[in-house]
Amino acid sequence: MKRVITFGTFDLFHIGHLNILERAKQFGDYLIVGVSTDALNFSKKQKNPIHSQEERTRIINALKVVDEVFYEESLELKGDYIKKYNADVLVMGDDWKDKFDEFKSLCEVIYLERTPSISTTEIIEIIKR
Repeated sequence: MKRVITFGTFDLFHIGHLNILERAKQFGDYLIVGVSTDALNFSKKQKNPIHSQEERTRIINALKVVDEVFYEESLELKGDYIKKYNADVLVMGDDWKDKFDEFKSLCEVIYLERTPSISTTEIIEIIKR
């Protein structure tokens, strides 16, 4: 069984999120998703997500394309998560291109093109207007 791992915040779940998860699953039989914790998001962006980590995890866990979900607590632990979940493939959006090449000794690393013209940040800006 080929195991695929990916990571994300998945706040204000939208079609871009679904697209990358469905495409990630095509690289294996079992899709594992690390949902970043509220604390990790705050440390990266100095703001909390709209939805709590529990709500975001429930949404991801409810998707039939996803087989397993866990909390990503630190960006520095990606290699540990790859090992812990025995991942054969790491899939990330191409906005992270080359940033995770260091893990090529642990698994295959694939960067997928993001869905054009959609992002959580853009959705929040539209709502604010």
